[in-house]
Amino acid sequence: MAATYDLVIVGGSAGGLSVAISSLRSGLDRVRIVESDNEVAFPHLVGPNQLDVGFGETVTSVDAIAGRGDAGMLVVNTNRLSYRTRAVLVADRHSDQTWRPDIPLTDTERVHWIRFDPGTDHDILVVGASDHAVELTARYAAGGNRVVLAAGGMDPSKLSPAGESVLRRLEHDRQATLLYRSTPREIVLADGFPMAFFGDRRTPDLQFDHVVYAAPRTAFRPADVGVSEAALATGCVWFIGDPANDRPATTAPGWRVGIALAHACFPELDVAPLPSPLTRRTRHTGAIEELRSEHYNATITYFEHSHSDLWVLRVKPDNGDTSYLPGQYASLGLGFWENRIDDADDPEAESRWDKLIRRSYSISSRMFDEYGYLTDENGLDELEFYIVLVPPTDDNTPALTPRLALKTVGDRIYLGPKVAGRYTLNGVKDPYAEIVFFSTGTGEAPHNGMVVELLRKGHRGPIISAVTVRQSADLGYVDKHRQLAERHWNYHYLPMPTREPGIPKRYLQDLLRDGDFQRLGVKLSPETSHIFLCGNPAMIGLPEDNDGELVFPKPAGVVELLTMQGFTLDLRNAPGNIHYEEYW
Repeated sequence: MAATYDLVIVGGSAGGLSVAISSLRSGLDRVRIVESDNEVAFPHLVGPNQLDVGFGETVTSVDAIAGRGDAGMLVVNTNRLSYRTRAVLVADRHSDQTWRPDIPLTDTERVHWIRFDPGTDHDILVVGASDHAVELTARYAAGGNRVVLAAGGMDPSKLSPAGESVLRRLEHDRQATLLYRSTPREIVLADGFPMAFFGDRRTPDLQFDHVVYAAPRTAFRPADVGVSEAALATGCVWFIGDPANDRPATTAPGWRVGIALAHACFPELDVAPLPSPLTRRTRHTGAIEELRSEHYNATITYFEHSHSDLWVLRVKPDNGDTSYLPGQYASLGLGFWENRIDDADDPEAESRWDKLIRRSYSISSRMFDEYGYLTDENGLDELEFYIVLVPPTDDNTPALTPRLALKTVGDRIYLGPKVAGRYTLNGVKDPYAEIVFFSTGTGEAPHNGMVVELLRKGHRGPIISAVTVRQSADLGYVDKHRQLAERHWNYHYLPMPTREPGIPKRYLQDLLRDGDFQRLGVKLSPETSHIFLCGNPAMIGLPEDNDGELVFPKPAGVVELLTMQGFTLDLRNAPGNIHYEEYW
């Protein structure tokens, strides 16, 4: 009598073990793995998961059962037993015996690309980015060898679930050194042993006792295990591998074949979908640390929260100059692989998981040094930034600040190699000129350094910094500005919260309309004054050129109100006295 099973899996590969474990967890009662060898890919998974494995069994045929009461059932015959089953997964795959690595190789018995049993206590380099490479790495590590896996281009989320879990275990238990982004470019013999040359700055050239290439493998075809046409017609004989024209439609990669098979043959099961590739990738601390090492070139040295959504941070580059002109900006970056503080759907995270998110931020200023004097930022080796957490909306999912929100002092970050921008004090030549800074929110960041620079150099004319925010708590530098105003008779700070109970709502445009500057004893004039604008484009209100006529947006921004008084925009080819930050 044939034993009856829900699922028979041919081959104890990483993919076969994955499907067996997930099927049992999904509710199948009886799953049998038929393995022709005397071990499966990951033996340590058998006991804890109570896997039923028949070792030394080779499948001879798979056929559909005809007869009443047996509709849709299959019979699997091996060299030892027969099984009745609702579904079959062929998880064995061929290794291509003709395949050779596509790099220069020394002809030696110490470089391998077919199955190789090294024994114990060897230094072994495994090269590959597949389940097969993980299987080899785990086997050699379990055998008491020191193993390095060079897995350049590996995407852990595309491994089978079992392969992925073993990779995490190898990382966590430090049983192998994993190089996710490195592959040797050449193998040569040095003193009788293979030397691997990687040709990149991340990985030194290393010598090993053996180098083993994980040769690519292809899916079994129906004839390889004696699958009949009648069995194929049931739709419940599945094969692990990448679909191709010469393979059955019931072929899927190992990382998702279990889900596909369950939906096709066991509709009564409540099969949980695999975690998203992004979720699965972020489990791999080794891959993430290599990406950080490759892309990040600076360290966060200071991270102060004005409140949960508003921060002042300083960044120190590993190398390079930190000098800049007050008002200029630099770029900061984090990888898409970093976690977010929110649960927003990040549309680019899947396709750009290993890429950097870069954004330009104006360089701010600490304003006072440790002794209470005005700071000379160019005497420091770090840059300060003033950043607000941007919340997601229906139309926009911010990528950088929700990741930056989870960082702290000591964390690594990307800092662009150069500062840039023409939003500077270069146009101010008269030390008695009236200087007014208008900003919204964190738009005051560049103005902080510009104010300090003017005061350090003894500017004698009036200096006014006006900033609108929603709440008073959004004024991250308010105490420092008040100290400046107390020390310097010609400096005035005008904070304007627009949603604070008990405070009338006013905007920067109202300062021009209502004569606030005259009440401060300051008269603005196109001949002597300079106006600096940074922040919300609606506040600035730049005009558009419509067939030679300037058309201003509505409601009127600061630029329109100033041009009505005779001020002119400072353009690249036409200097003026209305200066604005262009990268916003």
